Amino acid sequence: MTEATATAGALERLSDEGVSVWLDDLSRRRIESGDLARLVETRNVVGVTTNPSIFQAAIGSGEGYEEQLADLAVRGVTVDEAVRMMTTADVRAAADVLGPVYEATGGRDGRVSIEVDPRLAHDTAATVAEARQLAWLVDRPNVMIKIPATGAGLPAITEVIGAGISVNVTLIFSLERYRAVMDAYLAGLEKARAAGLDLSRIHSVASFFVSRVDTEIDKRLTLLGTDEALALKGKAALANARLAYQAYEEVFGSADGRTPPGGRWRALAGDRATEQRPLWASTGVKDPAYRDTRYVEELVAPGTVNTMPEATLDAVADHGAVTGDTVTGGYARARADLAAVERLGISYAEVVEQLEREGVAKFEAAWQDLLDAVTKSLTSKGVDGE
Repeated sequence: MTEATATAGALERLSDEGVSVWLDDLSRRRIESGDLARLVETRNVVGVTTNPSIFQAAIGSGEGYEEQLADLAVRGVTVDEAVRMMTTADVRAAADVLGPVYEATGGRDGRVSIEVDPRLAHDTAATVAEARQLAWLVDRPNVMIKIPATGAGLPAITEVIGAGISVNVTLIFSLERYRAVMDAYLAGLEKARAAGLDLSRIHSVASFFVSRVDTEIDKRLTLLGTDEALALKGKAALANARLAYQAYEEVFGSADGRTPPGGRWRALAGDRATEQRPLWASTGVKDPAYRDTRYVEELVAPGTVNTMPEATLDAVADHGAVTGDTVTGGYARARADLAAVERLGISYAEVVEQLEREGVAKFEAAWQDLLDAVTKSLTSKGVDGE
């Protein structure tokens, strides 16, 4: 038995069900050691996502970045330029590792995502400019630029897609915002078509965050403390994600033909556009009372992506139970679960707004920590980093 056969198991079954397995982590050590290539070969990994927290952990450790930091210090670059040179170098190298997957899947997978500076989350023009710059710096066809689904991010998504740049829309928590994200994608494709671009080369995923919804709503349910409230713990995040998938089917159509695609999408599909796939993000389990594979096993549906931290990837490989589609038959139950939470006085709108605000703030804080760490490194090599 090969290593690939021995370790695939549930991950292979997940792929067979139409779920693309992406890794939510990246570091130079992972690339240079061959670990990323090993995960592609043995764990069905066909994509990589990054975010400011991931880069803060990787670069903040300094491991693998010493030589480049020394060169950057000698050049006297700013700390912002240093961070971008290091992060785009890692994404470019990861994109090369995943290049064969990109070619084999016609661009559907083999993707590596890099996020715009989170400090620009509420500035449309700056987000568009940053997205263009990142795409140019990485210079690989399989890069995806991550743009947050803030109010200012929506028109930026349209502009960047319209320029022919593939986008991973991140920090989506609400169903209303998710529908707006799909609209922004379709508008971007229409702009690209008007500009004469090849729509088949433009890809997008919509990163719908999962576990953070349970974390916040479970906390409120626990404070209520009634039997009814406690019985609803652990249900909101899955309900929210399943209803997001229903919204996806209403726009792009269902894999089995049960739900026809919308007319706007049909026109674009006729010009070889690709659907914007839902990506389940924040799939690491925060509550130890829950099964550690919960947000993978309970969100199996065709045409989706699940991006997992390594601990979750390992857990699924070790003891995951993938038995088929666990999403499309649960829409009525999902609506009932969210309605039950609302009846207890927990506002869905308030929770998702709070989570978006906190998500942006968390990434801003991680980015600042990264800037501070790089500034310290540059200073120690004789450059003030300013």
